[in-house]
Amino acid sequence: MHDTRPDGSGIRRAFFASLTGTALEWYDFAVYSAAAALVFGDLFFPSEDPLTGTLLAFSTYAVGYVSRPLGGIVFGRLGDVIGRKKVLIATLVLIGAATFLIGVLPAYSTIGVAAPIALVLLRFAQGVGVGGEWGGAVLLSSEFGDPKKRGFYASAAQVGPPAGNLLANGVLAALGALLTEDQFTDWGWRVAFLVSAALVGFGLWIRAKLEETPVFKAMEAEQDRPQAPVREVFTTQPRALTAAILSRVAPDVLYAMFTVFVLTYATDELDMSRGSALTAVLIGSALQIVLIPLAGALTDRVNRRLVYGVSAVGAGIWPFVFFPMVGGGSWPLLALGVVVALVLHSLMYGPQAAFIAEQFSPRLRYTGSSLAYTLAGVIGGAVAPLLFTALLGAFDSWVPLAGYIALTAVVTVVGLALGRDADTAEHEDATLVEQARDHAPAAQ
Repeated sequence: MHDTRPDGSGIRRAFFASLTGTALEWYDFAVYSAAAALVFGDLFFPSEDPLTGTLLAFSTYAVGYVSRPLGGIVFGRLGDVIGRKKVLIATLVLIGAATFLIGVLPAYSTIGVAAPIALVLLRFAQGVGVGGEWGGAVLLSSEFGDPKKRGFYASAAQVGPPAGNLLANGVLAALGALLTEDQFTDWGWRVAFLVSAALVGFGLWIRAKLEETPVFKAMEAEQDRPQAPVREVFTTQPRALTAAILSRVAPDVLYAMFTVFVLTYATDELDMSRGSALTAVLIGSALQIVLIPLAGALTDRVNRRLVYGVSAVGAGIWPFVFFPMVGGGSWPLLALGVVVALVLHSLMYGPQAAFIAEQFSPRLRYTGSSLAYTLAGVIGGAVAPLLFTALLGAFDSWVPLAGYIALTAVVTVVGLALGRDADTAEHEDATLVEQARDHAPAAQ
């Protein structure tokens, strides 16, 4: 009998291999947002009206969200059919290549209309890769680790957003300090995209050293790989898919409020500088790098749905405290409010990956997790900043914003109520690992 479970260093490699992919995704998220706001309008969408060019530039940002479900379908299916490792290498190469090519893409003044067309296509490719990345990143770390510690191991993919945001803001801050505005517009923004190649190379180096996960090895040994996993998820596990999708809505919307829209609210409504508002967000993001895995580990000891649900209720209540608290324009209160919100987010986001993976049987887990992640992203985080802007413009009050977040908290609690606890899925994984030990060759 051979043991396929890796040693401690192998599990750590799986954890960091999971983290690097999602960190790259959110590094790209932050860098692309900055470039779209600052330079893409002029470089790729020249117009007599600067606002029109900026709006067109932001439209390419939305393309990255719209294309994610396609990636979830294509790569999620492949992950359950040909294996987690192969697909995760492919998605990381796709994301990294598209990001790198954006960094070297000639502007409209050089190649004409081909420039914006190429930018949209590369952004689409990024979205497809991201759509297939998350589900596999979750399984890569959680299926190598102890099923009883799945909350902690699966949280590796969840550390990506704060890590990527901090990295991106660090690169942008360094470029801003070293370059003039003209230099940044001319070529400096490209450096921020080209830096992603280093992260991709590091991620590929780690992933190439990993074996396939024990769970997928067991599926191969038992010849239990699905032939049509997308159809099977929709026809045999609709409740699991619904629960997984709904569970993501509140964390996504809360994150959009307190890392993205809060910058606009603080500057336009509270007359604070963007730098001071960004500092508050960065403090909260730095804390999340520690809090997210701790939250995941907590739910390995305390019922996962309970911790998640209580935190969702807190997230629904907190905006009604936050907005009156910061109305006077105090930066310390703003920072405190953002930190509390991101602590609540961490308590949901840390166990989220494990909760979603546990909703699906192992043979459909990559497909189900990817579909839940990408579909929830479209109805949650993708539209949240636009809805916040529209509600504030229409009502000139924070109350509808807080009400919207509270509504999403209710949606997430419903999703958690529809979901199942970890016991069944943990038993399934434990059985599969034992099967893998009997059937698979010894680890090299």
